[in-house]
Amino acid sequence: MDSGRDAHNLGMTLTEDAVRDALRQVQDPDLHRDIVFLGFVKAISIEGSSVHVVVELTTPACPVREELQAACENAIRDLTPATEIRIEMTAQVRKKSGPDSELVPGVKHIIAIASGKGGVGKSTVTVNLAVALAQTGAKVGLLDADVYGPCIPLMMGAKDEKPFTQANKIIPIQRYGVKMMSLGFLLEEGNAVMWRGPMVAGTVRQLLADVDWGDLDYLLADLPPGTGDAPMSLAQLVPLTGVVIVSTPHNVASNIAGKAVQLFRRLNSPILGVVENMGAYTDPVSGERRQMFYGASGDELAKDLKVPFLGSIPFDPEISQSGDAGVPSVIMHPGTPQAGAFQRIAGKVAQQSSILAMTRTELKQA
Repeated sequence: MDSGRDAHNLGMTLTEDAVRDALRQVQDPDLHRDIVFLGFVKAISIEGSSVHVVVELTTPACPVREELQAACENAIRDLTPATEIRIEMTAQVRKKSGPDSELVPGVKHIIAIASGKGGVGKSTVTVNLAVALAQTGAKVGLLDADVYGPCIPLMMGAKDEKPFTQANKIIPIQRYGVKMMSLGFLLEEGNAVMWRGPMVAGTVRQLLADVDWGDLDYLLADLPPGTGDAPMSLAQLVPLTGVVIVSTPHNVASNIAGKAVQLFRRLNSPILGVVENMGAYTDPVSGERRQMFYGASGDELAKDLKVPFLGSIPFDPEISQSGDAGVPSVIMHPGTPQAGAFQRIAGKVAQQSSILAMTRTELKQA
């Protein structure tokens, strides 16, 4: 049979329904449902011996994007000897079910980055995760909710910036594809905040409600360490998608991180997972794998708390140096182990947010 006849037979026998049925074999590894059932398959077109499928994921930062794309190609190739199979992977972030937040109605996911104690690099993690998410094409905002020690302006290279207002809203400062707002933009340099609980809660509310955040896929909120007024206010003011806990492989940090988890659980805020900062690294001279701390690892902490382990960021002085220079590590040192770690963890944060967005009710209706 010649190629022209092959193409003719293919066009006669291959249908959109047949392709769709073949794609039912492809399962999302997190939601444990096939991509047709979940509504991910948005379009199927067949022209001669060519098949084109559009698959819409729930986040541009999906860590299993290539895996799903390959699975779709294989499923169709098992169905037909099509000479060209093109799987177009797109993404549309789905918001968590429930009413929109009155304070930030255009934000799909609000994710708090928290720690039990200071000194674990929480703000560094927040900045790099925000930029890593933005690098995937997601619309990202960054809220510096650490009213006592706002450092996001410095770490994002915008410490001398002053926001302006438009239509009674504060316009956020933008850097590296991220919209951001911090009390640090509004205070005179060197001024210290001496506020008690109600004033802290009011400031967190203003940083949310009085800022023109626009439409965002993710708003990351960098919280002060501990379990004080700012974390509680944020959890009570807006419906958090979840909380990321940052710790170091050190027993004191791990123990106090557990207390932060208990606080958010009491406030009905889901825990997206644990990030280990300053983890094991490879010595550039000897090639040995070394550790700065020898306490409970992030993986062990996550297992103890029964939450996902999102990943470990290796210890590297260049990470803090880049933050001091106002350029996040994923921008200043691309292609390094630490940049790869931030990017993988950002994907897992988006992944966990998507899982929460797809509730059981939505899955039944898909």
